[in-house]
Amino acid sequence: MAKTEHYVIIGNGVAGSEAALHLRQRDQDSRITMVTASKLLSINRYVLPKIFSSSADWRDFLLHPPEFYDQQRISVRRNTWVTHVEPEQKRLILRHRESLSYTKLLIASGGGRYIPESLSEFRDLMLKFGSYEEARSVSNALPKGGHIAMLGGDMIGLDLARSLVHDGYKVTVVGDDYLFWPHHVDQEEKQKFVAVLQGMGIDVRSGIGVTSIEEGARNKPARHIALDNKETIDADVVLSFCGLMPSVAFMAGAGVDIERGVLVNPQLQSTDENIWAAGDVCQIWSPEENQYRFFYGWENVKKMGEIAALNMTGGHESISTFQDEKLIATKTGQIDSPFWQYG
Repeated sequence: MAKTEHYVIIGNGVAGSEAALHLRQRDQDSRITMVTASKLLSINRYVLPKIFSSSADWRDFLLHPPEFYDQQRISVRRNTWVTHVEPEQKRLILRHRESLSYTKLLIASGGGRYIPESLSEFRDLMLKFGSYEEARSVSNALPKGGHIAMLGGDMIGLDLARSLVHDGYKVTVVGDDYLFWPHHVDQEEKQKFVAVLQGMGIDVRSGIGVTSIEEGARNKPARHIALDNKETIDADVVLSFCGLMPSVAFMAGAGVDIERGVLVNPQLQSTDENIWAAGDVCQIWSPEENQYRFFYGWENVKKMGEIAALNMTGGHESISTFQDEKLIATKTGQIDSPFWQYG
């Protein structure tokens, strides 16, 4: 009698949700459990900028309606934190001291905001924007037509910036090393793209650092930022967009190779034969570049979920590690990035 697999997925973002769907399509008899720290079902973080619309409802951000999980027999453990993985016993240890066994495990825990050392002391004065709850907090803190300051200026932040400017808000981006991350652009190219952003109505301060962030004075915006060129910025909200830090702390001691993220081969399998990884949490071996690297954006993350599911159910498909990731200034005065392309 064939054994019934228990696929466990840590994380309920795009990669994890896509994997769960394809696992069910390929294995009708299996158990599928998604474990997430979020209190909500899977959301599409790529459409979070829409939260500033007065008509936005939390249901608009769901990847699937609630009944989808019942129909597909996918169990979702929300508000549940994994503290560590015990691969020899094939089980997870959860924060509330419960253990959860698996036969095959997918790490799709994504990543949180990265705060550079130079900004770490101001962490508590900057809001987050990675989840629905965090985005709602930003929306509540930002008055209509208010001013938001973004430090770093990665592509996730710039996507939000262009949406905010379109909706009538003022946006100032202070960035240098992380401006346009994860794209790699030289200084000449950077100035060209900065000019495009300014043409879109975004105030960009390139090559300038932050010396301090303080609470705003009475009857002033909530935050006061001092720059190293002696200028200051008063803003209602400050956000850091300096790239992502993979969420892998719970994998410490699990015996799986980790650099910044979980190291996997092009089939998304880790150094443990029963553990795969997909999405922003994994570094994939690229034969073309002879190194492990991250692949970001909706299309990449979604495809990883599909390929991980295929290979967890006996397939042997590789993700494409040769991709055109160029940043392009369009003739219409916009910026086009593959990291902004989603369905």
